[in-house]
Amino acid sequence: METNWVKVYTLTDAIRTELYKQFLEENGIPAVVLNKQDSAFKFGKIELYVSDVNFNEAVLLLANNFDIVDEN
Repeated sequence: METNWVKVYTLTDAIRTELYKQFLEENGIPAVVLNKQDSAFKFGKIELYVSDVNFNEAVLLLANNFDIVDEN
């Protein structure tokens, strides 16, 4: 397991978060989703993390291929 994970984006849509995670992994960047949403009412945040060495590449890949809005 890698260390030094950094948050790339915070979202509220679980499906979109998984789409971004899968896209990053298909491009060779390991990613982790930390779901902080309430399971019953679906409010809260979902965070997408990558290793600190992949941070810049991950941000560029997502920004160039998706209309990314950080939902902080």
